[in-house]
Amino acid sequence: MGGNHPVWRRLRADRAAMTALGVVALLVLTAAAAPLITGLEGQNPTAFHNDLIDSATGGVPVGPFGGVSARHWLGVEPGTGRDVLARLVYGAQISLSVAVGATAVQMLLGVACGLAAGLGNRVADTLLSRTMDLVIAFPSLVFAISLMAVVPGSFPRPVLLMLVLGVLGWGGTARLVRGQVLTLRGLDHVAAARLSGARAWRTARREILPALAAPVITYAAVLLPGNVTAEAGLSFLGVGVRPPTPSWGQMLSSATTWYLADPTYVLLPSVLLFSTVLAFTLLGEGLRTAFDPRAKSRLRRARSRERVAV
Repeated sequence: MGGNHPVWRRLRADRAAMTALGVVALLVLTAAAAPLITGLEGQNPTAFHNDLIDSATGGVPVGPFGGVSARHWLGVEPGTGRDVLARLVYGAQISLSVAVGATAVQMLLGVACGLAAGLGNRVADTLLSRTMDLVIAFPSLVFAISLMAVVPGSFPRPVLLMLVLGVLGWGGTARLVRGQVLTLRGLDHVAAARLSGARAWRTARREILPALAAPVITYAAVLLPGNVTAEAGLSFLGVGVRPPTPSWGQMLSSATTWYLADPTYVLLPSVLLFSTVLAFTLLGEGLRTAFDPRAKSRLRRARSRERVAV
């Protein structure tokens, strides 16, 4: 996307979206530079420091603000003494990689199923549409908790989270793609390609997939913050990423015991999780408006009608 592309120009004009893009870029850079950051601090996310916690109080960090010092820039964890900054930046790696991986799985399955339904015959469309309905109506959170709890611990938990969230969440993408394909297949150039004897895959690759790029990218940006929250929620419940691998949700789960004795330990992962979800949400909204400038005006008219009705 060039600097003069209309979508990029509209996105640059949206201050909220550009601010969100900056926050997302900073988060990605921080996650990628986690080894460098912890190397500069001289700490790692799994080392225990029992000398930095007060055993007489049950493990409260020694010193103000959770044990902040020149060696531990954001303090240490209550009960373990592990470095908080190291666990936060490595937790960012887990949260972002799981969210991106799960979104990629959702997009791949959703686009493939939506294309097959939109371009297939009536039987295939009906069968795949009912499958989409089943996936959308399925209690995905309950099933995810159950599945994560029974899978052996030897399987890499971040990879398992990507697969579980992706396989359980592709229904909405498939429904969106199917609707777009049904609209696109009626256009003259697509109908001409089909009538000329082009195979379905060739028609999809050359005529339909390029037109699907905008809605799919926008929908992916909308799904990402939900997957960040889902990873944190499953780790918070103890069925996601497990110690010693750091995770923001896991940190929040352990922080529930220490929120009175060490409120800093609760605040840091909470602020990071909130900022990440908010940034991705605003960026997704900005992308949706940039790809479809009329969407914002339609939303304003709908809200105006709601106010009049009330």
